[in-house]
Amino acid sequence: MAKSNMAGQFNLLQKMQKEMEALQERLEAIQIEGTAGGGMVSVRVNGKQKVLSVTIDPEVVDSEDVEMLEDLIVAAVNQAIDKSRETAQEEMQKIAGGMLGGLPGGLKIPGMPF
Repeated sequence: MAKSNMAGQFNLLQKMQKEMEALQERLEAIQIEGTAGGGMVSVRVNGKQKVLSVTIDPEVVDSEDVEMLEDLIVAAVNQAIDKSRETAQEEMQKIAGGMLGGLPGGLKIPGMPF
């Protein structure tokens, strides 16, 4: 009986590993946008928090007030990263919740962006 239980656990781990690999691919492909200044600054990141693009409306570019533009960029990047983390957590919960029935306190996996 112990062997069949171990085999079941091994199969579960293999399935989870495949799901994690698929999740990594999905996170790489997901694009999430963060904005600031009413959309004057837009930042796109993927589900792994890698910045893909920064778009700045020319109206917000003022050589007399570079600090404001810097603040808008930081705000947009942080918003995009926060949204990306939330998306990654939701995707991970789909895997972990389905396989493990949900764990209290959250599941922390090394190498995951949350």
